[in-house]
Amino acid sequence: MPHVTPSSAPLLRTRAIGAGHLRAFLAVARQLSFRAAADELALTQSAVSRQIQALEDEVGVPLFLRHTRAVELTGAGAQLLRSVAPALEQVDATVRQIRQTVGRKSVAITTWASFAAMWLIPRLQEFQRIWPDIDIRIDTSDAVVDLDTTDVDLALRYGRASDPQARRLFGEQLAVVASPGLLAAGPPLRRPADAAHYTLIETGDAHRMPQLEWLSWQRWFGAQGCDQLQPPRWLYFNYAHQIVQAALAGQGLAIARLPLVADALAAGELVEVLPAHRMESPLAYWLLVGPRSFRRPEVAAFCEWLIAQVEPTRLAMEPDGLTD
Repeated sequence: MPHVTPSSAPLLRTRAIGAGHLRAFLAVARQLSFRAAADELALTQSAVSRQIQALEDEVGVPLFLRHTRAVELTGAGAQLLRSVAPALEQVDATVRQIRQTVGRKSVAITTWASFAAMWLIPRLQEFQRIWPDIDIRIDTSDAVVDLDTTDVDLALRYGRASDPQARRLFGEQLAVVASPGLLAAGPPLRRPADAAHYTLIETGDAHRMPQLEWLSWQRWFGAQGCDQLQPPRWLYFNYAHQIVQAALAGQGLAIARLPLVADALAAGELVEVLPAHRMESPLAYWLLVGPRSFRRPEVAAFCEWLIAQVEPTRLAMEPDGLTD
């Protein structure tokens, strides 16, 4: 086998390829014909051929085998096709979406999944009834989005105050909740220690964020003076809406954020256990509007509607707020 010296080794290209020739590549790969690809793209056959040649020069290897009456993808061409086809399809879909929304009023919101699922989304139908011409886009993520540099209009956040421009929506209390069916079938719950007779549901990654530690049974039992108790079993979930869903399904007792379960309690889907033993949380829910968005009428309309929705949740955390 001949020895390959550094000077005779092929020069590996490191610069990213231009995207201009990928349409031609995709058309030829689909049609396996330069002539048919030219017809599809409304170009001359020679123009398509030049684009493919330029792309092959940039990639550094042949992408097609040219036969007398047919074209065949090389291994490298097939590999590139697997990336190019879905990428261009995604680009086209995004462009169609942009074109469809040109001229439409919209509000883009960032928040976390549990708040969106349990508090915001159930109320959105009312906003859409009042403002049918305003589109809503909700991005759910635990990551904090920078409103100064993105196209997101407002953020609904949870925690301690961290921005002087944030508006406090409501505070938080933590309550022990369960399904009516579980309570009817289980042992009596007259004092905090009785909770240890049930399966206990809580977050499985309280160590991940400091605020999640407030949702732990260890903290609740400690506040009640019975922190040595252990339940027959534990059930762990990562997200607040999963914890509440498990409680709704009768799978155990859960420590829930009262603002997120107020509707379920009012509807009788959940029952607050030991209401005299609620825990106050130092955390709250905040509204933050992007600096480029607060003057837009549709954003102002959404914020005004949102503030009106907040009052019932505040009232639900007052004494006897959940009973008539």
